[in-house]
Amino acid sequence: MVVQSNIVVDGNLISNVDWCNYVDKLKLLSTKNIGNEEEAIVHIKKPFINAVKSRIPNKKFGIFFSGGVDSTAIAYLCNQLNADFICYTVGIEGSQDIEEATVAAKVLGFTHKKQILSLDELEEVFESLSKILPKDVLNVVNLGVGAVILAAINLAKKDNIDTFFSGLGSEELFAGYQRHEQSSNVNEECWTGIKSTWQRDFVRDFSIAKYTKTTFLTPFLDRDLIIKSMEIGGSLKIKEGIKKYIFRKVIQEIGLQNKFSFRPKKAAQYGSKFDKALQRIAKLKGFKFKREYIEFLSHNK
Repeated sequence: MVVQSNIVVDGNLISNVDWCNYVDKLKLLSTKNIGNEEEAIVHIKKPFINAVKSRIPNKKFGIFFSGGVDSTAIAYLCNQLNADFICYTVGIEGSQDIEEATVAAKVLGFTHKKQILSLDELEEVFESLSKILPKDVLNVVNLGVGAVILAAINLAKKDNIDTFFSGLGSEELFAGYQRHEQSSNVNEECWTGIKSTWQRDFVRDFSIAKYTKTTFLTPFLDRDLIIKSMEIGGSLKIKEGIKKYIFRKVIQEIGLQNKFSFRPKKAAQYGSKFDKALQRIAKLKGFKFKREYIEFLSHNK
């Protein structure tokens, strides 16, 4: 799944306990609390650039591209470094991600491929995914997010691409969720979220990567970037109601225009409209709720 040996060892996903212990060690190394914006930008800029640069493979690769700040930042930096890549975006008709990603790729000069899936095509993706994911992580969120990943991988197969950059980890490092906004201690909530990434994301992504024989490159899970990012005060992660504020400022400093670095972004399953499609498919199959359709799929693995 991932290049870093701290997540996958000898082809196997490390245990949840080992991941939590690893995060605890990083927390001990994260000793600063930077509240000055200019200092914070300098503190994160180089580690982020290094996290991306060090993972660029010596072959053509893909980027899971939604047009949001994370994937656009990765693509922008890879483009600056003259890397050989293709951006992939998937969704159903009317997908905000496809619309935004198309604009971003055109303006920024990225090679971009997209696919608008029909309900029948998406149903096939859901059915395939239900056979790939372990039953204990087969739920509404993982089916929606996982379908975006799997559909993008299927699209990239036509180009013989088997390695992809992913923005996994950014939301937890830079406080991108509503629960961060509601927390009395933003960074403690971030640390908790980083730990929970194993159950929430790693199992899903590892299962997909293993099945499809692909590699995911995850710069936001870089050891040094985690340490440095978690030394930024919570007041700079959410500022003036803007989540991930400091990371957006870093990307702006690198050169990405404001309209891309500060674009509001829905989660993958919503930006692609796959979640809405999941509800429609469930109803067409005679189920009132999405979870009932997923239970049906799990019994037919």
